[in-house]
Amino acid sequence: MPSKLIFSQDEYARRIRRVKEAMDRQGMETLLVVDPANMNYLTGYDGWSFYVHQGVILSVDSDAPLWFGRQQDANGARLTTWLPDDRIFGYPDKYVQSRVTHTMRYVARLMRDQGLAEKRLGLEMDAYWFSARMYLILQEEMPQSVLLDATNLVNWVKTVKSEAEIGYMREAARICEQVMQTAVDTIAPGVREKDAAARVAAAQIAGTDEYGGSSPAIFPIMPSAERTATAHLTFDADRSYAAGDVVLLELAGARHRYHAPLSRTVYLGDPPEDLAKTADGVVTGLKETLEDMGPGMTAEEVEARWRAAIAHTGVVKPSRVGYSFGLNYVPDWGEHTVSLRPGDKTILEPGMTIHFMPGIWLDTYGFECSEPVLITASGCEKFIEFPQQLFVKG
Repeated sequence: MPSKLIFSQDEYARRIRRVKEAMDRQGMETLLVVDPANMNYLTGYDGWSFYVHQGVILSVDSDAPLWFGRQQDANGARLTTWLPDDRIFGYPDKYVQSRVTHTMRYVARLMRDQGLAEKRLGLEMDAYWFSARMYLILQEEMPQSVLLDATNLVNWVKTVKSEAEIGYMREAARICEQVMQTAVDTIAPGVREKDAAARVAAAQIAGTDEYGGSSPAIFPIMPSAERTATAHLTFDADRSYAAGDVVLLELAGARHRYHAPLSRTVYLGDPPEDLAKTADGVVTGLKETLEDMGPGMTAEEVEARWRAAIAHTGVVKPSRVGYSFGLNYVPDWGEHTVSLRPGDKTILEPGMTIHFMPGIWLDTYGFECSEPVLITASGCEKFIEFPQQLFVKG
């Protein structure tokens, strides 16, 4: 069954080598990867099957990892990964959400058969898809194995992107530009929020005339009115926009699961003075920070530059102002690695991709204006060209 790879075999081999190097530094002989984005990164696997147990087992002594998943998903692995057939293992349905057994018993037997059951095993212990029960059963089934915490090991390898990855993120950026324009054009007094959200979601999948989009890891975040005083609320399916509404837009384009996120703010009517002042301060601080942002800076130095840029405005943002992003599935397009905040000593490198996101949420409204950027050899490059402003309509 021929697979359709979106990267070269050499690209996957390079990723495997880098992950094995990270494993070796942490004293791991094997690694169990259950995060679907990390599975995709190492093998190409792309299926909406992460509601059941699935994963990739990588040994430092093998060039090709093992893929395991539900038997009915095994052909999906053959269609989307570079793995040979003898590295793909489908488990029977008796393990699916069973009350009497567990998929990790199958995994432990697979590892025993492969001579891996007594190795030092890294586990993504703080991943969304790894549970306490999985840990306890692996501990019970493989008592000779030393279980180690490999949380975000693959994620940190992913922070520096290849040229091929950056190419897909540029395509995602072109999609995002159309998505954001669709949102700004559609939102108006009397328009139902659900209708605007539906048009945005359609634009995310439709992509451009040249290529289509993937479903983004985060559903369109489009709160209005008082719902903008907090982060991460979506649209109100039973409400229509009204004059005097603030509308926050946190949207993304995605291409082969690689994202380009962007935030902007719309006001319906004549914006009040405090909102206009907040918008001006945030946009000015955003521009000044991006002018200085580049390789060699630490994540906390970027955040300090932002605070210096807005010190005179009275605007205060207690949360981080950005994070690494790229390849991901629900529920988040962030990579859970670099955070632009005090205490993060990560040194920015060329090839890192950062969503600079200085969202402000006050008691009665919010304001967002963000930029996804690529760290280059001499500074940073915006992925997206879209006006940095408060969009006033009506």
